[in-house]
Amino acid sequence: MIINNKLDKSFGPVGTSAGIFLFVIGILTLYTSWFGLILIVLGAFVGFSSTSTLIDYDNQRVKFSNNLLGIIRTGKWIVINNDMKIGIRESNVTWRAYSRSNRPMDFDNKDFRLVLLDSDNREIMPLKKTDSPESAKAELEILCNNLKLIGIE
Repeated sequence: MIINNKLDKSFGPVGTSAGIFLFVIGILTLYTSWFGLILIVLGAFVGFSSTSTLIDYDNQRVKFSNNLLGIIRTGKWIVINNDMKIGIRESNVTWRAYSRSNRPMDFDNKDFRLVLLDSDNREIMPLKKTDSPESAKAELEILCNNLKLIGIE
């Protein structure tokens, strides 16, 4: 069984909004000009690109993927070894955009991530994103049981 865990949008909330706007404008201008096709491709790339992690419980492997245009997955599978661990990490990401009057607008994204660690406790890749530390601990238990790994809080 393969589980897909969506993580982030590649260009943040502002880039996603701008990309979807370009995509819609491209569709509308496609009827009058071929320039609309360029806007559609550019808007789809910026608006729909994201990151995710695939977890294959049956074959004991994981894959971090960049989803280009929202549908084309890139990345390679990593086989899980017995000496790997799973840990919890707090993530604080701030996206900044500027308005037309040059005022900054900050978008904070605070969450907790379950990350795959190697034998030296170095981070390999994020596995799952949760909103609270309690849900992260519950998901840590589930992942550790399914992948037969040790969990670190």
